Amino acid sequence: MDGANGVTVGVLGSYGGRNVGDEAILTALLDQVRAGRPDTRFVVFSRNPAHTRSVHPDVEVAGWEGVCREGVSDSLRRLNVLVVGGGGILYDTEARRYLRLAGTAQSLGVPVFTYAVGAGPLTDETDCAYVRAVLSDAVEVTVRDEESKLVLEEAGVTRPVSVTADPALLLEPGDRGRALLRAEAVPRRVRLVGMSVREPGHAAEHLDEEGYHQLLAGVGDFLVHRLDAHIVFVSMERGDIRHAHAVASRMAAADHCTVLHQNHGPQEVLDIVAQLDLAVGMRLHFLVFAALAGIPLLPLPYAGKVFDFAQRIGAPALRGVVRETAGLLLAEVDRLWDERHARAADAAVRTAAMRLRAARTGERLLAYLDGAAPCVRRTGTPVPASAAG
Repeated sequence: MDGANGVTVGVLGSYGGRNVGDEAILTALLDQVRAGRPDTRFVVFSRNPAHTRSVHPDVEVAGWEGVCREGVSDSLRRLNVLVVGGGGILYDTEARRYLRLAGTAQSLGVPVFTYAVGAGPLTDETDCAYVRAVLSDAVEVTVRDEESKLVLEEAGVTRPVSVTADPALLLEPGDRGRALLRAEAVPRRVRLVGMSVREPGHAAEHLDEEGYHQLLAGVGDFLVHRLDAHIVFVSMERGDIRHAHAVASRMAAADHCTVLHQNHGPQEVLDIVAQLDLAVGMRLHFLVFAALAGIPLLPLPYAGKVFDFAQRIGAPALRGVVRETAGLLLAEVDRLWDERHARAADAAVRTAAMRLRAARTGERLLAYLDGAAPCVRRTGTPVPASAAG
């Protein structure tokens, strides 16, 4: 560990995977810790080190997937703390991968701090065993929503679990959105409705691909005709683009759609979302960005984390993305547009409260760092982290 010369924080999450939401979490985490502890050095454990280095050239990056214990131990030994999270990383088959590395850190005497993680589904006993073992010895366990707390408790975690909020809520919209949309040939001076779709996978294994494509195509057509709108498909992962095209191809009004194709980072996507008039989406962080931008939004809950966010933001929380909900979904879209000003005002108040909760995760980490490794000025005098910088 680096002791009086500063503090070194390791960050382990689903980083380097080119998921805009995960990269937004990492950006917010780094920014908040740096603001409180300018002396902090970071080691980000990445799934794609080259990508992470290109986006964050000012941090040290270590690969960990496919790397033996000895190969990663040198990076771990230098840490004052290993931050696990944020993001939805504690679920069946994946939890063991992240927590195996976290357990190695603990065996080397490195404390572990879980940072606004998402959990579930978590039923596999191997994954639950890792969760119980690692989290029982963590210096603090924080999750981003109530469902994740419940999932950890059902997995056998008996220590206190604190609910904060997603770190990406700390980002701020910028002013580049119009230029970015022009670069993607999105029409100007028209009403824009953003739509976010996703692929079925571990986090959405119950999605009926054909069924939800057809359902959202119907929603898209309704929006075009009801609002005279242009649909902008915003992808949060590269794989989302294929599903956006699948939805658009089933629309009668496909000529009123644009699927964004360029590789945009979190700030760019947030700026794009800020230019929308309405947002309808599946991806959690697309909805988070809409809330930050003050855009009326309709979540399409395919998983508990989206349902939880819908409840927190005061949005309609439909159960599932299936054809049987088509009539209810169209009615909610219609109501959302009619009530958009009141909904947006209410959501703004709720978003502000969630941002305060999101900030608490970093504040807890900074408080831990100040206790474990006080910030040191050039004179060598320790000062509280709150006074540093």
